[in-house]
Amino acid sequence: MIITIANQKGGVGKTTTAINLAAALAHKGVHTLLIDLDPQGNSTMSFVDQHTLGRSMYDVLVEGVPMPDIIRPTHLEKLDVAPSRIALAKLENALVGELDAHFRLKDRIKVVVPSYEYIVIDTPPTLGLITVNAMVAATHLLIPIQSSYFALEGTDDLLETVEKIKVRANPDLQLLGVLITLHDRRTVLARDIHQQISSVFGDKVFHTAVTRSIRLEESPAYRTSIFEHAPQSSGALEYYALCEEVMARV
Repeated sequence: MIITIANQKGGVGKTTTAINLAAALAHKGVHTLLIDLDPQGNSTMSFVDQHTLGRSMYDVLVEGVPMPDIIRPTHLEKLDVAPSRIALAKLENALVGELDAHFRLKDRIKVVVPSYEYIVIDTPPTLGLITVNAMVAATHLLIPIQSSYFALEGTDDLLETVEKIKVRANPDLQLLGVLITLHDRRTVLARDIHQQISSVFGDKVFHTAVTRSIRLEESPAYRTSIFEHAPQSSGALEYYALCEEVMARV
């Protein structure tokens, strides 16, 4: 299963979800690859010292470096990372005019797909070529949506892009689910927003909602997932529950 986590809005918890879903899968004994396609490299930094990196996903997508050459193990036994560097920000310019531009990731990861039960892809907060590559390569799409007043702003553009991709580039792409993040169950507004999102996406909304958590915000600074940083926290329990929902759905 190849799960792309995407939303063109920033600050909705894409990277937090990618890190902790991948870690939860690894903790369950599932051999997992986390592919970091965000030029900011936050998923990479959560598991690998960027100063030790040589090649990255940019080299795979632009230079044709074999995917296995850049994959790095993490401190979690069942989790590997395909790292990102800031050079990924130049990807669109590098692939302008290339006939296979939208299929680069799909073509490059074929060699490693048999080695992993799950592949989780973190994307940047845009609907550009990187995110399109991630959706073309994916079997499933997970959309994190922040529990805020403007929660659904921009989702029409995202869903329109998904439909265009399904027409030709990836007819088998499925919407795995919508994850409500940064949720505060104590407020009436948050409950109203939850209902609003559910009215749009129906049963595609995960039962698990991820609440605001200082521990979740801290964990990347310690180069670890929430399960090592604060295993008894609400964030750890919620992402573990999300992992079980994901595995049940796919």
